Amino acid sequence: MRRVERADDYEVRRARLRGMPDDELHAHFWALVEKIIRPLIAEARSHTTPSIERSVLLRMGFSSIEAKALVTSFAERGLLGHGAGRLILELAKRQGIGVTEAGAALRDGRYWEELIR
Repeated sequence: MRRVERADDYEVRRARLRGMPDDELHAHFWALVEKIIRPLIAEARSHTTPSIERSVLLRMGFSSIEAKALVTSFAERGLLGHGAGRLILELAKRQGIGVTEAGAALRDGRYWEELIR
C-alpha cells in the first residue's frame, strides 16, 4: 500500500487562530463541534432499530424479557420510530406513575391509544 504524504500546512492553518482571544477560540471550537455533530444527531433522530430501543429500555430498568416484549409491541403498532423509551417516559409523566409501571401497563394492553398525542 502506497502512502501519500500530506503537505505540512499546520503553520498556515494555525495563523488564523493565533491572534484569537480565548473566548473567540472557545466559540470557534464549539461551532466546529456543532458542525460535526449536527448530522449525527439528525441520523440518530431518524433511524433506530429494535436492538437500540431494547438497549434504551434496559437502561431504564426493564428486564431483557420486558424490553423485548415492549419493543415488539411498539414495532407492531408502527411506533418504534418515535422512540420506545421516550414514549414510555412521556406516558409515565402524564399518568403520574413510574416508568416500569407504565411499561407494565402497556404490556397489559393499556394506554396504547394515549401514546401519540
